[in-house]
Amino acid sequence: MEGAAAEIRHRTVKANGISMHVAEAGCDGNGGRPAIVFLHGFPELWYSWWHQMQHLAARGYRCVAPDLRGYGGTTAPPEVSDYSAFHVVGDVIGLLDALGLHKVFVVGHDWGALIAWYMCLFWPDRVIALVNTSVAFTRHLMIRAGADAVSTTEYLRRTYGPTYYIVRFQEPGVAEKEFSPANARHIMRRILCKRFNSEAADDDSPLPAWLTEADVDHFASAFEKTGFVGGINYYRNMDRNWELAAPWADAKVTVPTKFIVGDDDLTYPAIKDSLHNGGFKADVPLLEDIVVIPGAGHFIQQEKADEVSNHIYHFIAKF
Repeated sequence: MEGAAAEIRHRTVKANGISMHVAEAGCDGNGGRPAIVFLHGFPELWYSWWHQMQHLAARGYRCVAPDLRGYGGTTAPPEVSDYSAFHVVGDVIGLLDALGLHKVFVVGHDWGALIAWYMCLFWPDRVIALVNTSVAFTRHLMIRAGADAVSTTEYLRRTYGPTYYIVRFQEPGVAEKEFSPANARHIMRRILCKRFNSEAADDDSPLPAWLTEADVDHFASAFEKTGFVGGINYYRNMDRNWELAAPWADAKVTVPTKFIVGDDDLTYPAIKDSLHNGGFKADVPLLEDIVVIPGAGHFIQQEKADEVSNHIYHFIAKF
């Protein structure tokens, strides 16, 4: 049954050796439906999920959305190597343990989706079901398999060239200069409006209907304080993750899964064939649904908030 708009509560939780800022909405888990953990991407925060948190808390779910390691109010370790898949998945498992949650629904976007895929490989017994958005399970980019395998960043360099943003991020100092915290508001406006394309957004141009100045302010104020390096360090661990995940070279994602992507997402052209011609299903055998939302870009949970919220609800309500 739907209720009034849910209050979003904030607290700090000790998990996996760091302090995590966590936003929560809905019941405390006593007699309610299972909890949902929302994992954000780059450059985002827990705030990216507030629409879904309100929607699902009103339907009886406990909603938990942390700022991930290096973001917002969560600890940002100084070493690049502290942002590996083992660390960030460990943070989620530590958070579940700290909150007394044995098994949860997981919803991910962008880097949060990558973390969720790894989590379902490493700790499938902690996940009831998964709804991932924008970033599909792509084995050759996530896991080293075979003697002739090409590392993630080398594959991206060969495919998209040396100016591709993930390739550029590997060189120390380059991303730090491009993503100066002093320019956080302009950077966030450009990324949210232009979906990572190189065209500079005019700070005076109207925002899209789904985005408000208050939204931009929320992201900007956080990144002005923290900078973007924590989030960039996730990209600098892609080759390390590829190596660390090698023991799972033949593993499949064995939790019930729904995948949502916009047909205007920058990721969609690269994953389209796998999604629609069986490759994705082969790696995610319990895949129940693929949803392609017309006209939606990369920040799909904000751009199409009601539609995405409903897709999540109708999927997890079956469990």
